Amino acid sequence: MARYTGPVCRMCRVEQKKLMLKGDRCKSDKCPINKKRAAPGKDPKARPGKRSDYGVQLREKQRLKRIYGMQEKQFSLFFERALRMPGITGENLFVLLERRLDNVVYRLRFASSRSQARQIVLHGHVLVNGKKVSIPSYLVKAEDEISIAEGSRGMMVIKDALKEYGKSGAMPWLSLDPDAMKGKFLAVPRRSDITDLGDIKEQMIIEYYSK
Repeated sequence: MARYTGPVCRMCRVEQKKLMLKGDRCKSDKCPINKKRAAPGKDPKARPGKRSDYGVQLREKQRLKRIYGMQEKQFSLFFERALRMPGITGENLFVLLERRLDNVVYRLRFASSRSQARQIVLHGHVLVNGKKVSIPSYLVKAEDEISIAEGSRGMMVIKDALKEYGKSGAMPWLSLDPDAMKGKFLAVPRRSDITDLGDIKEQMIIEYYSK
């Protein structure tokens, strides 16, 4: 399935929730959710009033997939891997998603959105334990060091994104030295630690894939 290349704000309008796909724009008055714009498509009054169970499950899956910027096939492979892991499938899925290199780069404030982080990784600006890794889906392990390559530290897009660290800091499972543009993945987070994804109900996603 081809990657979506249309206006990303449309995805937020579909879900009627902020997915934080455009960095600072999502926090501004320009965000369509702040403006309370209707979902795209037919007039809302012409749509069915209540979604089926399948429809609710589909929306939860689509929302989480879009937050992490993944294609359907890739997301389903992550779910299958979470299913094979010991423990609770929903928690395993979140752990795998948070371990993606593009997500870690975003969490370390080297990028203002996950899509921007993906581009930074693809273009070879990121090192893991001193070695260049250009695969956004690479799974980071506890104690791995993630840094910006020396020749890329002058990039304004990274410097601008790092300003957010002064405002919000980093997630508790990460450490960051913003001056050295170097951070560490301290430990695998628990589901309860991931508090910025809204009211995602992972059980709905499990039920969707169980059909």
